Amino acid sequence: MSVAAGAVDDTVALAKGGRTSFYGFILRLVARVPFLFFAGRIYGAETLGRFAYAILVVEFAAQLTTMGLKRGLAFEISSTDRDDRLVVWDAMALSVGASALAAIVLASMPGMMFPNSDLKGAERLLPLIVFAIAGSDVALAALAYRHNVRASVVARSIVEQWTISIAAMLLYFTFLGNDGLIVAYVLSMVGALAFSLWPLVRTYGTPAGWRPEPARLAAMARRNLPLAGADAMEWGSRRIDIAILGLFFSPAFVGIYFAAQQVASLPQRLKTSFDPILGPVISQKLQGGDRAGVAAQVRQVGFWIIAAQTAVALALGIPAEAVMELSGSVFVAGTAALAFLLAAEVAAATGAVSETALIYVARHRNLMVSLFTLAMQAALTVALIAGFRAIRVSPDWAERLGWPSATMPEAWAATAPAIALLLALGLASIIKSRLLARLLDAPVIGWRWPLVWAALAAGIVGHLVTRLPHAWRFAELPIGIPLILGVFGTIVWKKSFTEEDRLLFRRAPATPDPRTMPVRID
Repeated sequence: MSVAAGAVDDTVALAKGGRTSFYGFILRLVARVPFLFFAGRIYGAETLGRFAYAILVVEFAAQLTTMGLKRGLAFEISSTDRDDRLVVWDAMALSVGASALAAIVLASMPGMMFPNSDLKGAERLLPLIVFAIAGSDVALAALAYRHNVRASVVARSIVEQWTISIAAMLLYFTFLGNDGLIVAYVLSMVGALAFSLWPLVRTYGTPAGWRPEPARLAAMARRNLPLAGADAMEWGSRRIDIAILGLFFSPAFVGIYFAAQQVASLPQRLKTSFDPILGPVISQKLQGGDRAGVAAQVRQVGFWIIAAQTAVALALGIPAEAVMELSGSVFVAGTAALAFLLAAEVAAATGAVSETALIYVARHRNLMVSLFTLAMQAALTVALIAGFRAIRVSPDWAERLGWPSATMPEAWAATAPAIALLLALGLASIIKSRLLARLLDAPVIGWRWPLVWAALAAGIVGHLVTRLPHAWRFAELPIGIPLILGVFGTIVWKKSFTEEDRLLFRRAPATPDPRTMPVRID
């Protein structure tokens, strides 16, 4: 196969994964709306805030127990002559062992999940859900290695999202009451696990004949330790804001911010779903010494993600007030936070894609940058909260601004974590992209200037939609979001897309099975 043909095959594989991921994003967005509606209007901001802090701790524990295998499993499979099935079940065993340890720690120290109160009722089930989250993540990573992104869409965008939405609504009216939110979350994660394991067994087979070897599992854990740290740092950058917010503000503000975060985190799935597909492509090119090819793929995928996340940020950010009002009028206080969080996802896109290559060429330096970013974000968050709270204005200015007193309202100060996230991720993108460009000796940034004109045109259309008469406010989202996406997409398609980019929207023949292309990287 020629180099050019190989590059086309790689782009076809990436485009197929990106197309499936985009459909998954749409499904996830549609499913997230009823959850935010019922969680906000039925359970209320305070219950939602308490729930948010609890799952923050549980999901962080689950993130650690994946041992970096969400992205590292592709390398583990491709860099050995062992049967793929055995490597996958090694990874699952490593995750289960780590999950058991995490569950024991959480069960013995419930104050980590509920710092201001004791466990009660269904909340005692939460530590066990670590097994489901981590197991599902590793299983889906194994399936994505075989270019099966559809399984991730079904498990995460359909089963998980619709289960928690429907269950949260129905369980509230049972004897569970406010515990219904926790039970709905548990059910959604168990459902996602079931729909991850079923295709895993069908693809790789059962663990029959597999035997755990502690030495091999320990070696796998050591190899993926830097990647596990980077994953934890990246995940922490999207959650530390909630953790700090919970220390400085009441649960109601945490609940409002959590609702905004749930909307803003949707575009992030577009990037993470590329990781298991982009990883093998990058590792194969590095094995062949094709550093320019790696840079080209990073630029290609980077552009796709920047374009998609910019479109989503505009579509959800311009009518942000209407989006937040879906959860109830009290959640409108999170409008500014939602806007900053959506902007942060756009700023993070280049760094996130660069990291996919950095984990192969500079794992430890990438980890150091991630650690620095997280520390800077935490410091900025605390400093901004303190700074906002210290602001004082004259009574006249307070009246003009609509403030109830001379001090900044708490709802305004509560946007500080979102601002800090935007600044930290923007700086991380600059550092990581420059580092990767230097290591590959080729540009890696996927930015293209027609995105600016598309954003301006979509912004004008979106602004006009938000100026509709009050009687038409109900149409702001169903009309505004498609119009904004349509205008932005049309301009980008005509002015910025190349033939390779248009592969995203074309059905392509099946891509080669990566099992036929073994890779070893020393």
